[in-house]
Amino acid sequence: MVTGGAGFVGSHLIDRLLDRGDEVLCVDNLFTGTKRNIDHLTGHPRFEFMRHDVCFPLYVEVDEIYNLACPASPVHYQHDPVQTTKTSVHGAINMLGLAKRLRCKIFQASTSEVYGDPSVHPQTEAYWGNVNPIGIRSCYDEGKRCAETLFFDYHRQHGLEIKVARIFNTYGPRMHPSDGRVVSNFVMQALNGEPITLYGDGMQTRSFCYVDDLVAGFMALMDTAPEVSGPINLGNPVEFTIRELAELVVEMTGSKSELVFRPLPQDDPMQRKPDITRARETLGWEPSIPLRQGLVKTIEYFSQLQSG
Repeated sequence: MVTGGAGFVGSHLIDRLLDRGDEVLCVDNLFTGTKRNIDHLTGHPRFEFMRHDVCFPLYVEVDEIYNLACPASPVHYQHDPVQTTKTSVHGAINMLGLAKRLRCKIFQASTSEVYGDPSVHPQTEAYWGNVNPIGIRSCYDEGKRCAETLFFDYHRQHGLEIKVARIFNTYGPRMHPSDGRVVSNFVMQALNGEPITLYGDGMQTRSFCYVDDLVAGFMALMDTAPEVSGPINLGNPVEFTIRELAELVVEMTGSKSELVFRPLPQDDPMQRKPDITRARETLGWEPSIPLRQGLVKTIEYFSQLQSG
């Protein structure tokens, strides 16, 4: 079962699981996911879709659970912050309860946001983070931190087999065109010939991981021995400034868009880069798709969305 399976990352994960020969139950309430992401699976003999909100208990029979349900972009998670926290916390409780009943292993899609605006760079899994607990991003940051707490407490208290991955900035086809994330923002603005909006001086850094690499990391972690619980950072350790990304998107789209600068949003991290030593050593995993190559497919997807 993949919760949040009609979302950007979830739908790619389902494709890979089906390619491997698995039967997949996709659970999504379509708050930020869309049926467009899974339309190509309609009629697939090993695929089933269920519209359900993980804030409510679910009674199904499955062998593995990937819990990806939660709005993951600032525009979406700040739209209804209370619901965002509920999805992370109640959703974790309900999915962990199901896994406990079924005695099956369960994967949690956590986030680099648990590190907040980090004072340690790059971020290792041992770093506890620097998070504002009452800011406008807290619904997501603290919701995900609490979900991790629940996962490890279920593991210690009930012997549940858990796998926790901390995801760093991911991009690729099926991103929501208006989700407010930097890659989709820049590509859409460039394709429309609009000014490219940068916040602050554009010198803050991010590390961009193409979705295919991320999903490979998910599956590698899920296939590890029971004693491997995580958390494990999954992301690309190659760092870019936001300005470099903007200039690359303008170049690759052939856009005439100009760069414009706006004030930095509250609690926006100045730097974000994963230390993936643990992923390399434990999973034999590291990203293989460079930013320029991944952007080709991403730009192509958004171009087709516009023309379609």
